[in-house]
Amino acid sequence: MNIMITGAQGFMGRNLQQFLNQRPNAADDVIFPIDLATDAQELHDAAKQADFVFHLAGVNRPENTDDFMRGNSDFTKELLSLLQAAKKPPVLLSSSTQAGLQNPYGQSKRAAELEVREYGERCGTPVYIYRLTNAFGKWSRPNYNSVVATYCYAISRGMPISVSNPDAPLHFNYIDDIAAEFIRALDDQPTRENEFCVVSPTHDIKLGELAALIRSFDTDRKALNVPDQSDPFTKKLYSTYLSFLPPEDFANSPSIHSDHRGSFTELFHMGERGQVSVNISKPHITKGEHWHHSKHEKFVVVVGEGIIRFRKIGDTTVISYRVSGDAPQIVDIPPGYTHNIENLGDCDMVTIMWANECFDPSNPDTIYLPVAAPSNQQRKEI
Repeated sequence: MNIMITGAQGFMGRNLQQFLNQRPNAADDVIFPIDLATDAQELHDAAKQADFVFHLAGVNRPENTDDFMRGNSDFTKELLSLLQAAKKPPVLLSSSTQAGLQNPYGQSKRAAELEVREYGERCGTPVYIYRLTNAFGKWSRPNYNSVVATYCYAISRGMPISVSNPDAPLHFNYIDDIAAEFIRALDDQPTRENEFCVVSPTHDIKLGELAALIRSFDTDRKALNVPDQSDPFTKKLYSTYLSFLPPEDFANSPSIHSDHRGSFTELFHMGERGQVSVNISKPHITKGEHWHHSKHEKFVVVVGEGIIRFRKIGDTTVISYRVSGDAPQIVDIPPGYTHNIENLGDCDMVTIMWANECFDPSNPDTIYLPVAAPSNQQRKEI
């Protein structure tokens, strides 16, 4: 299929092209990217061959308000004239909820919608008009595409932001949801509501809440905290925030606690999901010798050879698990069992450890007690 994309180098166009490249039969598609740098002859040639058109180009921040009509309505009319003289392909128009308002931008987008509808009626071909709200996601432009891009860019660089009206309601569409819906329209399976096609879901939030949430991402990242992403909007927003990190700031160094036995490093704090740490044990060193009332953990040896031993409080039987980085196992550390881990090898042993809660110095829930029982000890190796 020959697919023409206007605004191909813009925020939506770049993301859409990547989604198109991932389609099962993408190798059979020919993409005609059209943008400001495209000359008239290239535009004409693309229009002649197009089997489907994603019309994403538009003007939303011109220096002169007259450019709204020229960039949105007039260009749409010119494009549709070229398409009508060729294959009369289906057209998807990226419009805006502003088209329902009486401002120069909204009027120009509404005029473009009308041009597309009339084209579809004249040519008897499907048209798909999407009135999108604020779009956000990777590759958007700060101070241009959306307030999300502006805030993510500034906050990730320690720059100030302006929150003019904290109670202002905002409505957002995520770029991956937009691109996925556009692909459905390409397959003639759009999501329709009355006369328009729609992208779902739409996420609602107030401006002040948005600013606070993005600020919390920055604070959490510096503290090695991973935010709760059970909320779909938070998950999408956090991905967007990370995409704006300066390249020189991708790495973040945790604190390493070292002694003669090796080291212990807390990698990620995940709130109610606990924390992930890495433990390095020197050769023939035993660590642990403690138990927990409620805290529970999971150990995974990823490098080296070792043994994890357990003894239930009040019992004398020692249970042992041989562990190896060559055949990793996830070993649960239940409450009520004193436990240790010994490096049996001649090189460092590396263990990934997960605990169900972040360490709290005021309530460590860690009680020292050797695994070896004083007498009458039984051993059971698993």
